[in-house]
Amino acid sequence: MLEDLLSGAWQSVVFGIVGVGLMAAGFVLVDLLTPGKLRDLIWVRRNANAGLLLAANQLGVAGIVFTAILTSYSDFAKGLASTVIFGLIGLGIMALAFFVLDLITPGKLGEVVCSDEPHPVARVSAASHFGAALIVCACIA
Repeated sequence: MLEDLLSGAWQSVVFGIVGVGLMAAGFVLVDLLTPGKLRDLIWVRRNANAGLLLAANQLGVAGIVFTAILTSYSDFAKGLASTVIFGLIGLGIMALAFFVLDLITPGKLGEVVCSDEPHPVARVSAASHFGAALIVCACIA
């Protein structure tokens, strides 16, 4: 009984580290998609547009990791591998959604999202990121 509890606790730690790592990769992805330093945009300039896009990205990645863990294989290594694989696929799909939205809308999406003036496109872009993540979640389940 104690062995099962310790094994489960260890797996939680490992999945948690992987999940946080994927969320950090999501931060890097949004930073690459938007001009300027994301840290400065959000924490220094208090840019609501960039903050909303990052929040949607982080929630999307967390949703993918959650779904991958919840539906995970009984074998820990397979479950961990599927979490990493689906997390990376999710990041790629979110980036694709950003590029497609950028192609079909006027102006440069990254520049508009990073403007200091609140802009509706930030909400559309955030919804696109989160929607892409939900699509990946559905594929996992």
